[in-house]
Amino acid sequence: MSIFKRIKKTRTCLPVNSPGLFFLWLAAAMVSCTAQKKGAVASGETVSDGEVGAAHLPYAIAPISAPFPMQQLKRPVFPAYSVNIRAAGARTGTKITGLIQQAIDEVSRKGGGTVVVPKGNWLTGRIVLKSHVNLHLEEGAVLYFSGAIEDYRPAVFTRIEGVEVMSLGACIYANGQENIAVTGKGKLVGPDSSGTVRKQIMTTMDIAAFAPYTLPVSKRVYEGYNGAPVLPPMFISPINCREVLIEGVTLENTAFWNIVPIYCDGVIIRGVTVHSVGIPRGDGIDIESSRNVLIEYCTLSTGDDCFTIKAGRGADGLRVNRPSENIVVRNCLAIEGHGGITCGSETAGMIRNLYVTNCVFENTRTAIRFKTRRPRGGGGEYLYYNGIHIKNARYVFEWDMLGSAQHVGALAGRLPLKKADKLTPVYRNITARNISVDRATQLVKATALPESPLKNVRIEQIDAKTDRLFDAADVDGFTVRNAVLEARDPLIRALDSRDILFEHVLFKVPGNKVIPQISGPKAMPILFKDCDPPGPGQMQQGKKR
Repeated sequence: MSIFKRIKKTRTCLPVNSPGLFFLWLAAAMVSCTAQKKGAVASGETVSDGEVGAAHLPYAIAPISAPFPMQQLKRPVFPAYSVNIRAAGARTGTKITGLIQQAIDEVSRKGGGTVVVPKGNWLTGRIVLKSHVNLHLEEGAVLYFSGAIEDYRPAVFTRIEGVEVMSLGACIYANGQENIAVTGKGKLVGPDSSGTVRKQIMTTMDIAAFAPYTLPVSKRVYEGYNGAPVLPPMFISPINCREVLIEGVTLENTAFWNIVPIYCDGVIIRGVTVHSVGIPRGDGIDIESSRNVLIEYCTLSTGDDCFTIKAGRGADGLRVNRPSENIVVRNCLAIEGHGGITCGSETAGMIRNLYVTNCVFENTRTAIRFKTRRPRGGGGEYLYYNGIHIKNARYVFEWDMLGSAQHVGALAGRLPLKKADKLTPVYRNITARNISVDRATQLVKATALPESPLKNVRIEQIDAKTDRLFDAADVDGFTVRNAVLEARDPLIRALDSRDILFEHVLFKVPGNKVIPQISGPKAMPILFKDCDPPGPGQMQQGKKR
């Protein structure tokens, strides 16, 4: 049987990290097959950008399937009562912060409903959402946010880069609310670059040094009086909220991360468009220590990572100890960014049960990215990727657990060997299937920690065209199965790594020969099984040829 036939025959192979996970994944696959018969975008096959992103947002939220138990999230429902801010006295050309806040407070006080921002250009400071209120921007409505620090005072409780602080919060902020929404076809524009918000952003040191863990959170107050540095406001950031919907809106010119639910439960983000290319730290969507999250049909072009999962930083994140878990990202489009889908680098509370499916990632530095650092703690596990189409990336898969000296000093050095402690992060139990790569510089770049190797990674059903294949350090358990790998460089490099297996792989490389380069005192030979061309010492049915 040719390798092409073997790959096709094994195309329905399922990842088996445990018997329970096998049956959960099987149930998800069965749901996907049913969806395909009904004409929906089916999970399990790579998609094109003609099927994903905000331009293809349906009204209905389809049932959610995942390889782990996942809550069926539903769109929040709001009473019919509504207030149009123009009818309430708002006028374009003037700042309407007080008036729009009064409308939100009134609607919430009366049991809920919708605050409507009609067509027109409107200027506001920070808006605070309240329970049972839908802030709805009609098509043609543009809400500009002030660039003046005084329009974001007093300081509010939030989390910046994984550290709890009292700061400017977010342009649209909520704390401890439920059943809230930002919807519509309107546009949000972030603080003007000439204002004090951007001019006073702290850029000179790491957040952990600026807001020390040893200070009580109530003392970590940064409001920018007398020209003092501030921590930048996020764009939309609910914290400690339940039943959150963000749908349809477009975000531009953020001062920092765009959409950032923190400590939330039950979040739906759909049909959102983000433009932040050229803005440092201009992440698209960051899920921070939140659970039961659905992200679908979003289109992101960003100045940093596009879709990002985080869970707190270092000692402060361990103190809070709240994971990000039960998250589904589907039918999304990343047009440009540092990472298409990224875990970390803030990982203290753990990132687990993430399912990314039917997405297209274009022009990203890394398509599927994993970051952490020695002092960050936590890590990621039970992370699943399925049906991803990648176009023009530097790395298809990248794990970076060391970071740079700029952020962690000497801890960025691989050696000398460090002793594992409570701040030592892990990445393990990761499965990717049905991956199509049109063009990338390298398939896998894995830099783990000697004291905390990357463990149990499976990449299956992948067809990739890259310059280079595989470069790994400190990996323990990595399988590439049922693959067609076309590369200009036949080298497969592994430093102090073990249990690396290529099985049912067609290598299209110069000289028709793969060349392993194995080094390090803990290294073990790379295994090849039923590959074409045969790898050195290739196994067949458990025996060496």
